[in-house]
Amino acid sequence: MSISTGDRIPEFEFTIMADDGPAKMSTSELCSGKTVVLFAVPGAFTPTCHANHLPGFLEHSDAIKEKGVDTIAVTTVNDIHVTNAWADASKAKGKVVFLSDGNAEFATAVGQEIDLGVAGMGMRSKRYSMIIKDGVITNLNVEDNPGQAVASSASAILEQL
Repeated sequence: MSISTGDRIPEFEFTIMADDGPAKMSTSELCSGKTVVLFAVPGAFTPTCHANHLPGFLEHSDAIKEKGVDTIAVTTVNDIHVTNAWADASKAKGKVVFLSDGNAEFATAVGQEIDLGVAGMGMRSKRYSMIIKDGVITNLNVEDNPGQAVASSASAILEQL
């Protein structure tokens, strides 16, 4: 079942890269008492994700935070090492929190999984963005096509804040 505006974000533990190696970060830790912009991509380094979706959030991170957002986070269906390499290559550390959903379990829990096996990518996340206030989804933007980042873009989020 797909999540909707007004739903609570489900409890889940992502993998993040901490200073001393892989660690866990729960959705409660990420969202409790905070306003969070969470966006999801099918995969790190993939064309739309790397050249369009993430760069928009980097470009607009200050403007988004000026609107009262505590944290901007991205979830990707990659292992933590690929996710961390993407954060490094993008020079995004400190602006965006990178959350690894290596087995697409979070994507499935929120009903945003997509089978991209035809492209050799297996189970992935749909491309979406959301605004979460104290664990409750106030805005949800899901792309119809995983190869575009318009409805889920940083510009769209800025208009909603």
